[in-house]
Amino acid sequence: MSDADASPLGKPTPLVDHYDAGLLFPIARAPARAAIGIAGTPPFVGADLWTAFELSWLNARGKPQLAIAHFVVPCESPNLIESKSFKLYLGSFANTAFADADAVRERLRADLNARLWGDAPVQSSVGVRLVTPDRFDQEALAELDGLSLDRLDIDCDRYTPAPEYLCAAFDEQPVSEVLVSNLLRSNCPVTGQPDWGSVQIGYDGPQIEQAGLLRYLVSFRNHAGFHEQCAERIFMDLWTRCRPTRLTVYARYTRRGGLDINPLRTSHPRRLPPNVRTARQ
Repeated sequence: MSDADASPLGKPTPLVDHYDAGLLFPIARAPARAAIGIAGTPPFVGADLWTAFELSWLNARGKPQLAIAHFVVPCESPNLIESKSFKLYLGSFANTAFADADAVRERLRADLNARLWGDAPVQSSVGVRLVTPDRFDQEALAELDGLSLDRLDIDCDRYTPAPEYLCAAFDEQPVSEVLVSNLLRSNCPVTGQPDWGSVQIGYDGPQIEQAGLLRYLVSFRNHAGFHEQCAERIFMDLWTRCRPTRLTVYARYTRRGGLDINPLRTSHPRRLPPNVRTARQ
C-alpha cells in the first residue's frame, strides 16, 4: 500500500476542478499499528469522524451547489485516507455536474469505500451525510464533556510521547470517569506542521493518576503522527499501562484545508458520538 511520502502532502499540486477519484490517496493502517504493539485484530473498535466544509458541485443547469459533508470512516478498514488528497478529491467536484445531492453522496461513498478497503471485502461502508445550506443553522457547537485535566498546575518538560507518566491506583476501588484536555498537539509526519486538538478519555477501572495523564498528553507536542495514529497510540498506552476494564479515547482536531478529523477508539461497542464541532473547530 502507498507510503505517506508518496502522497501529495507537502508537495505543490495543480488545481483539479473536474471530478477525479484517482486523487484519493490511501495509507495502510497496519505499519503504524505494528509500531505500537498491535498485531492482528486491535483491542478497539471505532471510527474516524470527518467533516468537510469545502464541498461544491454543479447542478444539471450549471448552477453551483454546496454542502457540509460528514463522514464516518470505520477504523477496521485496512487504510486511512491522507487528508490533503481528500481535500484535492473534494475540490475536483467543483466544476462537475451531478443530478442532485443524493448522486454526490453516493459517488463519495463508493469512491471512499474503494480506497479505504482496497482489495479487501467491504465489511462496513463509510457513512456519508450532506448538510445543505437550508440546514446550516442546525449545525451544533459544543465542548467535550468531562472533568478538565487542564485545571491542574503541573510542570511539563517532555514533548515526545512519554507513556511512563501513566500510572493507576491498582490497590484501590475502581472508578468510572471521563477526563478531557484541550492541550493535545501533534505534528504532521510529512510536513512537520502542527495539528491542534482536544481529547476525551472515558474509562472504568483503576483510577488513573491525573497529573501524569496530563503530562503524557502534553508529551505529544512534538510527536509526528497522523491524527488517527495518535488516538490509537493514546488508547494503547492507557490500555496496557493502566489496565482499565473499559476505555474510550476520542480526539477532535482543528481543521486544515477545510477538513477536520476526529478519531474515536473504544474497547467496547457503543454508539458513535454526534459529529459536533468544538469552538476551536
